[in-house]
Amino acid sequence: MYDVAIIGCGVIGASLAYRLSRCDLRILILERENDVAMGTTKANSAIVHAGYDPEPGTLMAKLNVQGSAMMEQLCADLCVEYKRIGSLVLGFGEEDRKTLSRIYENGLQNGVPGLQMLTGDQARALEPVLSPEVTDALLAPSAAIIDPWGLCIAEAEVAVRNGAELKLRSAVTAITEQDDFCTISAGGQTYQARYVVNCAGVDAESIFRMTAEPQFKTLPSRGAYYLLDKSSGGLVSRVIFQCPSAAGKGVLVAPTVHGNLIVGPNAEEVHGSDDKAVTAAALDVVSAASKKSVPSVDLRQSIRNFAGVRANTTLSDFYISPSSSRVLHAAGIKSPGLSAAPAIAEYAAEQLAAMGLSLSPRAGFDGTRQVNRFRRCTPEQKAALVQENPLYGRVICRCETITEGEIVDAIHSPIPPCSIDGVKRRAGAGMGRCQGGFCGPRVLEILARELNIPQKEILQDQDGTILITGETKTGGAQA
Repeated sequence: MYDVAIIGCGVIGASLAYRLSRCDLRILILERENDVAMGTTKANSAIVHAGYDPEPGTLMAKLNVQGSAMMEQLCADLCVEYKRIGSLVLGFGEEDRKTLSRIYENGLQNGVPGLQMLTGDQARALEPVLSPEVTDALLAPSAAIIDPWGLCIAEAEVAVRNGAELKLRSAVTAITEQDDFCTISAGGQTYQARYVVNCAGVDAESIFRMTAEPQFKTLPSRGAYYLLDKSSGGLVSRVIFQCPSAAGKGVLVAPTVHGNLIVGPNAEEVHGSDDKAVTAAALDVVSAASKKSVPSVDLRQSIRNFAGVRANTTLSDFYISPSSSRVLHAAGIKSPGLSAAPAIAEYAAEQLAAMGLSLSPRAGFDGTRQVNRFRRCTPEQKAALVQENPLYGRVICRCETITEGEIVDAIHSPIPPCSIDGVKRRAGAGMGRCQGGFCGPRVLEILARELNIPQKEILQDQDGTILITGETKTGGAQA
């Protein structure tokens, strides 16, 4: 019998698992994919929003500002890349000036620190590449950029290290409530837990229907992105937004914590969480909108296009509420869900306590994590790492200077990856200009060796993304 079963291990489920692992609880995490951070968490803008956009008095407004304030220390504790660089929301004329004035007042009421209204010239003094058509801007210095899948993986790893049980490839198919516990069918197995928390992201409505009639309808929204080479990473030094609308926060141009430039997303309604196609029409929308803000953005420097699906709903706020005495839903967690994630976890824990869950502290809890990032070490630190483990002296990913030692460490982490992209999300190999063209086959060999499985069983990413389909008569591999 588990005390809590968490359904979904994106950043919301992982944040809650991390929070609850501080307590003397038996925790189960059920994730339908073969790894954590496989949904919206791995395909988003990677922004920690300041909190001026949500309407004052909403749960979204409260948790956005709280989560943003918590994020820097959390990332330091977990060795997750984070940079507080600030953001600018651009206005182009009188109508946008009214919108900027409204979200400025929102921000003041929400408690966002340091907000400033700027003229177009003042904005261009900060970011010279901005369009000459910019007439006004809102500066939010507390905004930041982050490694979103890195945060999710780190929190899940710490939770597992502190006793939580993670079951991958465990899609939930049924939930039955008894008086004192719930029975959950997932991945062909049956589990029992005193409390269940629905953190299933875009699929939260489906999980809700297993227990009660949902209080909302999910409206999945797909957004496409350009990821530009590091040669474009310094084009702007802050996150550049346009005025928000009913469709979302608009197309942004922003540095990433890895040194690239990210441009996007558009917003288009789709039918399900798996519809992540990148279309020419979507990229055309992103291109036109981004050049309105930053005319000199060079999309020919793109090294990858991708799309993510956001958990938009018919509600304008997060839905974090129980449907019974045993089941809590953290649903409708659209933007700024990543920014609010640590505060959402705290709020959900409070809800569980009110439902009767005891949150007694766990003896010996360690909420920190250390990861070696070879390329960020001093020469002395690099020499010490190589002396201790010679695998740190062999660079596998040339674009990002990722060593075999880092890759092997990632493979033997508390949540071992089963795919090349799983290694990429943990160690960074394949994140650079060639997108794994050089290092991918070497990562595959290392995975097979360290996991002691045939190379043909190594995946690119999700189940079914097979790379090697057979062997030649001489024993070599063929794709």
